[in-house]
Amino acid sequence: MARPRSGAHPDLPTLLEALDPDADLVHRHLWLIALLDWVRGDASAVDAAVARVTMFLDVVDARPPTRIRLQVWWHTLVESVDGTTLLSDYGFASRNAFVSELVERLHRKLLPATPETADACELFALALPSALDARWLAALPAPTLERLAALLTAPALSHNNARAKPTLSYWQDSLLEAMNVCASQIRAAGFSPEIRLRMSTPARDASPFHALASSCDALRDAWLAGEPSDAAVQQAARHFRAQLDACRHAAASVYTHLDAHGISMDLVFRLRQLRERVLRIRALLDCLLGDPAPVHNARLLAHLADVGQEQRSIGALVAANSSLLAAKVAERSSETGEHYITRTRAEYRAMLRHAAGGGALMALTTLLKFMVMALGLTAFWYGFWSGVVYAASFVLIQLLHFTLATKQPAMTAPAMAAKLKDLADPQAVEGFVDEVTHLARSQCAAVLGNVVVVFPAAVLASGVWLLSRGQPLIGADTAHHVLDSLALWGPSLLFAAFTGVLLFSSSIIAGWVENWFVLHRLDSAMRYNPRITRVLGIPRADRWAHFMRRHISGFAANISLGFMLGLVPPILAFVGAALDVRHVTLSAGQLGMACASLGWEVLRSPALWWAVASIPLIGVLNVGVSFYLAFRVALRAHNVSGTGRSRLYRAIARRLRQAPASFFWPARETP
Repeated sequence: MARPRSGAHPDLPTLLEALDPDADLVHRHLWLIALLDWVRGDASAVDAAVARVTMFLDVVDARPPTRIRLQVWWHTLVESVDGTTLLSDYGFASRNAFVSELVERLHRKLLPATPETADACELFALALPSALDARWLAALPAPTLERLAALLTAPALSHNNARAKPTLSYWQDSLLEAMNVCASQIRAAGFSPEIRLRMSTPARDASPFHALASSCDALRDAWLAGEPSDAAVQQAARHFRAQLDACRHAAASVYTHLDAHGISMDLVFRLRQLRERVLRIRALLDCLLGDPAPVHNARLLAHLADVGQEQRSIGALVAANSSLLAAKVAERSSETGEHYITRTRAEYRAMLRHAAGGGALMALTTLLKFMVMALGLTAFWYGFWSGVVYAASFVLIQLLHFTLATKQPAMTAPAMAAKLKDLADPQAVEGFVDEVTHLARSQCAAVLGNVVVVFPAAVLASGVWLLSRGQPLIGADTAHHVLDSLALWGPSLLFAAFTGVLLFSSSIIAGWVENWFVLHRLDSAMRYNPRITRVLGIPRADRWAHFMRRHISGFAANISLGFMLGLVPPILAFVGAALDVRHVTLSAGQLGMACASLGWEVLRSPALWWAVASIPLIGVLNVGVSFYLAFRVALRAHNVSGTGRSRLYRAIARRLRQAPASFFWPARETP
């Protein structure tokens, strides 16, 4: 058989001339791929592709020998591939785990596929690889679809269906078999312990998955015995659809368990697969019972082509299966974030006190960091031990109930977004703006308390070091380097924004770790596991379980943030990205120790005032970037649209114009 030239779009006469019913499997598939490539053209217009399909049918109808050859070729093609696999399994994962499907998609992206295959799914993906394919298939008019059905209808394969009625076509036989396969997959998923044990008790007792196979068989038998319009067929179809809905609702009850007990991406993946298989069976039923059938068939093929595009996307897989996890992370962060929002003057003063305590401890952290620097370690180990110092300090601040200002925004953003339950209500928007003012004031108090205390505390710590050791903590060269590194005209603001990204990342890690802790019921294990209670005793085990459940999120956030601040810069420097961190409280502490080392003469240095000017901007970028990223995740988790976001931004701007002082100081409470 003459093969179309590689990389070229052969014209229709050349394609039809190359059509060979006796060609081997791979050349049959290559001809199909070339034909559909000709239909797409330059893949720029749906109308042009539809017109080419019509042209193809006109030419074939005008050449009876070509029509016969094409039908023989098509019958040979469908006998060599399993259409049931395409209809039942295309677009679904071959494995029941998220990570396995992720690896499978990576393989498909990196490794080329071959048309030398008997797998209808692989052939379909090769023949319809463009995003245009779903659109032109859906756009085919009903008369064209009727002509295609008349041209390509093939008889059912007798060895696949011994009970087939004489008029049964290959396509109808494949639809029946695909429904049976999908029903079996749904039953298997419903009976899996991961799903069954998490169903609600009424859903599990109703056992809708038990009767699904018999309902499917009843519909098949009724359809084979009569016509789609017969009352018995319609009754069997209604019963089967009701059984599918019952299975879907039973599986949906698992989400309630996930809300209370944590989310597993593998479990979410399985639930999504089960739901999609229910929808696939509904589409197959429409093809089998719907009128006109060719229109429903084209709709199904367009859907499969669309699914093929999504199946190639790694981003779509991650987004679809991580959305619930993101929502749960945002929800858990919102629970923590409520503690950081002050609404009254008393809470505002308490925030100042807690932030002052955090600032005092951060002065000690700065002292320890310079001691680590004095050891002269390599970049990685300097970053590692700096991370240990940071993490230990952050955890101590947490346990003493002090406040570190920059940790707040990534936690408070989900807490505020959680209040956006009904944006259609003007009161909800105004209430949200009130929360924004509360948050802004809280941030001002926290940053002010941290910075105002850490600077003199760092100077005092340097003075104590000088009196006890007889030499300054850091030399003049190091002090000048600190001033230069914090200068407003340097890269400090870029580094401060990057630090905001790390702060946001630590909140995501915290939410994920808490979800993992809850999902695996580790607090219950600590409280009741016989080996643990034997070592700790029942009262102490109960206290430890309660303590870890309460603090696990904070520990994860603080430890991850500490190590990211220490290790990320040397790791990035190793790969060539010269990014550093600028944390407002640490920067203010370093500035205080540099001033203590240089003495009163430093007041005459312009470098000092450039560094002082950068401190508030570093704080704004630390807070602003981490808050923005966390807020975007929270809005997505709560399905707030772009229009809703615009309303929020306009409402905040209006409040800024009308009452700017409310963002910095709480109003006097009304008795």
